[in-house]
Amino acid sequence: MALKLFDSLSREMRELRPGDPDGVLRFYNCGPTVYAPAHIGNFRTFVINDVLRRVLDLEFPGRVKHVRNLTDVDDHTIGQALAERKPLGEITRKWTKLFHEDCALLNCLPPHVEPSATGHILEQVDMIDVLMRKGNAYRAANGSVYFKIGSYPGYGALSRIKERELQVTNSVFDADHKDEVGDFALWKAYKPDEDGDVSWPGPGGSKGRPGWHIECSAMIKKHLGETIDLHTGGIDLLFPHHENEIAQSQCCNGTTFSRHWYHSEHLLVEGAKMSKSKGNFYTLGDLLSKGYSPMAVRYALLSGHPRKQLNFTLDSLHAAESALKKLKVLADKLIGNSGMTISDFYDTKAIIRRGSDPLLTSHGFDALRDDLNTPAALGELFTEKNVLQLGDNPTLAKNDFYSFSRIIFALGLNLHEVPRVPDFIYELAKKRWDAKVARDFTTADKLRHELTVAGWSMLDGREGYALEQIKKA
Repeated sequence: MALKLFDSLSREMRELRPGDPDGVLRFYNCGPTVYAPAHIGNFRTFVINDVLRRVLDLEFPGRVKHVRNLTDVDDHTIGQALAERKPLGEITRKWTKLFHEDCALLNCLPPHVEPSATGHILEQVDMIDVLMRKGNAYRAANGSVYFKIGSYPGYGALSRIKERELQVTNSVFDADHKDEVGDFALWKAYKPDEDGDVSWPGPGGSKGRPGWHIECSAMIKKHLGETIDLHTGGIDLLFPHHENEIAQSQCCNGTTFSRHWYHSEHLLVEGAKMSKSKGNFYTLGDLLSKGYSPMAVRYALLSGHPRKQLNFTLDSLHAAESALKKLKVLADKLIGNSGMTISDFYDTKAIIRRGSDPLLTSHGFDALRDDLNTPAALGELFTEKNVLQLGDNPTLAKNDFYSFSRIIFALGLNLHEVPRVPDFIYELAKKRWDAKVARDFTTADKLRHELTVAGWSMLDGREGYALEQIKKA
């Protein structure tokens, strides 16, 4: 069964395969803007893209190139730097580090290349220069450079946006400097009160910074070429970001930008749009502090079809943890009966190298090949676990071990994860232990209470202590 995904541009299911003679599948997904913690709505998209990356690795072993960018200069990042009175790079490094830590906890594979906007200023300026020479872009009176959407007849094909809607959508953005209200910024002229010390030489030497959309086009061109096989992202990026990427890339390069577009839908939390004012805004760290595991979060984020809205609830995390325990029991039986190890179960290179689908998990893979239907694939795990070999025959048990480990790899589930203890919990525990050793029992009891409130219990032994996370009801 061929891998097929819904294509947001053609509005139909299409087979996904490499388009170039070298057989490499070129895959790009938009990464985070690094000025604050990514929330679980962001991570729904990143986790879905991770499953897609894993399926691609299995379908085209050794022939996938995955690029995901970091937006480290825009209004948000600069605004945060000014608010904290710190250099832009200090702000973005901090949040990039946290993003990488969260990705690791959620067991997301790193992209093959992770370029940053600030690391590709020259490439962005080069593209803008080409667009200006071709007549697709112009310099406004304020010194900024705008893309002229009227110069690209295909504008709106991805989003199906109508001219009137386009005018309403864009009417508040620098309309007094543009030739047309729908035109969008490629280069923003330097404004001392808004940009601080953030600026670079731009087209024609003009001082300023790139607009948001041009960075992805420039990084894709450099690292993947003028035409890629697959571009993905959340549905919130379809317009204007992806629509603008298509226009500027195809006008600059004179060729198809992406052969396939795939967008995941919004995440709701407890039936509503996520909002701090509603108390339903969660980062991964928020959920971990409540005692939930990263894999429970990942499982819950995969429990709905990527192209449908998912209602994320705390109850869904309880259900996810229960499901994961059952899958771990099966994995441990298969490991024991086959004579293999936990390391073998998660040996990525060996799993990819083995190639073809084991028969017993073929339905799960068929679900993933059918528009990345993750809930159906999760459901198949529990159908197939009842027929997986649990007997004493080592050969049959080993085949089932390979079968199960491969579908678990595709879904990116770590059934043997070790709970991560936050640094501040370690510090509290050490202070409590020191207080106990010093026989300051009042302080020790107070610190134990703080640990309990934070969701951790401290188990004392003769020579030391152990920390255990408290599961909240």
